Amino acid sequence: MAQLSMYDKVSQDTLPVLIQYVPVVDRVHGDHHPEFHDVRKLFDVINQKTKENHPAKPLLDEEFIQLKEITHDYEVPNDVCETYEAVYVMLKQLNAAYDE
Repeated sequence: MAQLSMYDKVSQDTLPVLIQYVPVVDRVHGDHHPEFHDVRKLFDVINQKTKENHPAKPLLDEEFIQLKEITHDYEVPNDVCETYEAVYVMLKQLNAAYDE
């Protein structure tokens, strides 16, 4: 049996949760944090490319570069809920696993 890459392991853990959380955070915080609309769009692309390329590692360099710019390297705003923070933490973990 082939060994899973770090990206595979992290994506298996985080993507199902992110699929649930990202739309909710976008709906709740999007008006005050319009940058999150772009985060959601990029997450949707990352999720789709990951599914389409499985088990191969998808090419996500541009998406993660844009995410880091939009989120200021996943810096959590000080006026958001724990779910928003959890999304940024998981996206940062996914990004780190992709970069390995």
